[in-house]
Amino acid sequence: MTNGQDKQPQAAEAIEAIETIETPLLLEAMFQRYGYDFREYAPASLRRRLRRAMQIEGLATLSAFQDRILRDSKMMARFLNIVSVDVTAMFRDPGFYRTFRDKVVPGLREQPLIRFWHVGCATGEEVYSMAIILHEEGLLERTRIYATDINPRGIECGQNAIYPIRNMQEFTTSYQKAGGRAAFSDYYTARGDSIILRDFLRRNIVWAEHNLVTDASFNEFHAILCRNVMIYFKLPLQQRVHQLIYDSLVMGGALGLGSAESLRFTPLEDHYEPIGSAEKLYRKVK
Repeated sequence: MTNGQDKQPQAAEAIEAIETIETPLLLEAMFQRYGYDFREYAPASLRRRLRRAMQIEGLATLSAFQDRILRDSKMMARFLNIVSVDVTAMFRDPGFYRTFRDKVVPGLREQPLIRFWHVGCATGEEVYSMAIILHEEGLLERTRIYATDINPRGIECGQNAIYPIRNMQEFTTSYQKAGGRAAFSDYYTARGDSIILRDFLRRNIVWAEHNLVTDASFNEFHAILCRNVMIYFKLPLQQRVHQLIYDSLVMGGALGLGSAESLRFTPLEDHYEPIGSAEKLYRKVK
């Protein structure tokens, strides 16, 4: 009995040791074959996603997974759905949106044309949250929102602006906590078990694929949201993304990060000042 129990952890350790060798080979192969670079993603998070993908595909080893994914582009698309950040909701962290409305919007009023970049937009709920705020503040018509993500499926979902109606009670509560000034139901039409957002919210949004690992800056922006994205990256990639964002912000532009993210201990920390006291909002000052 004891010998059998001893063999189980030994087998698990052997599998983990093999996966430690195979994982970099798989990530390099994905990059060479498809151009998606996950080599600087946080290992623990990436390992969980790889194991989930293997389970879904019915494959027992990473080597089998690599052999299949290099020959099947549809499988690569399925993997993107797993590895990309998909935890999102309208007015997620309502206090963040309230602070943005109170502290950032007044400065945006001075701009004749506002450029806004939502990095890692997932399926678009948070993009439309900001569009609603800008609409209520009379700024949406002169704002261009660029919503980007690595996953084309998320981009398509955001473009369609169709979401499950079961989420509307939660979204309505968050909207109210964020300082909403209307009835949230004014912004969508119910269709069966789904809702579709109003056309005017979609009009000034540009949806595009953008890979933070390999792609460069493409404009200058008055505000950039990159919330709950960098927590999945290793430190060198985090620093590269911070530099990319810094280079993309106009002087005085606003940066919004996720609740678990910070500018502290980054090389660019002293290039920003905090906006408000509780939320992860910053203004570029040098």
